[in-house]
Amino acid sequence: MCLDADGRAVRETPVAATSTASIGPMPPARLAVLASGSGTLLQAMLGEGLTPVIVVADRPCRALAVAAEHGVPSELVERTEWGATFDRAAYGERLVKVLRAHHVDVVAMAGFGTVVPGLATAFPGRVLNTHPALLPAFKGWHAVRDALALGVKVTGTTVHVATEAVDEGPILAQEAVVVLPDDTEETLHERIKQVERRLYPATIRQFIEES
Repeated sequence: MCLDADGRAVRETPVAATSTASIGPMPPARLAVLASGSGTLLQAMLGEGLTPVIVVADRPCRALAVAAEHGVPSELVERTEWGATFDRAAYGERLVKVLRAHHVDVVAMAGFGTVVPGLATAFPGRVLNTHPALLPAFKGWHAVRDALALGVKVTGTTVHVATEAVDEGPILAQEAVVVLPDDTEETLHERIKQVERRLYPATIRQFIEES
C-alpha cells in the first residue's frame, strides 16, 4: 500500500511482469561457409551438425556438390579474373551482398581461395578461418612447405578470427602436429588436415554458442 499527498491510502496497480518461461531461446547464429575446393572441411562441419544457411564458392568446385548432397543452399560468386586486372573490392561487394541477402551472422572460410579484405569489415569479429601452421609462424599460402624447409619438429593448425590482414586476428584454437623425419609436403599437410577437420567444427560451434 502507498499514500497520496494527503496521507490517504491508495490502491497500488500491479505491474505486469513477463514470465521468463514466455521468453523463447535466441535463434541460432546463421552460418555461411566459403569454399573453393573439394569440400572436405564443409563435409566435416556437416558431420558435426553444423548446417550453414548458405555455401558460397568463388569457382566451380566439389564443395558445391557437397552442399547439394546435404540439401544446403549454395551460390557461385565466380571469380573470373586472376591477374593484375582483378578488382578485389568489387568482388568483395558482390560476395558481401550475397551473404547479407541470407542474413548471415558468422562466416567460416573453408579453403576459400580468394582474399577478400572487405569481408572482415562487413562482418567484424565474425569471420573465422583456419591455417595449416601454428600462427604467428609460417603465414601465407605455403605454410607447410615453409615449415619443412626450416626443419621444424612441430607445426600444426590454427583457427582464428580473420581480419583485413592475411593470417592475422585473434587466435581461437591451435593444435600441434609432429613433423616426421620422412614427411613430404603432401603427407604432412594431410595429417594437419585431419586435425583441422576435427578442430575447426568444434571451434566454430563453441564460437557460435558463446557469441
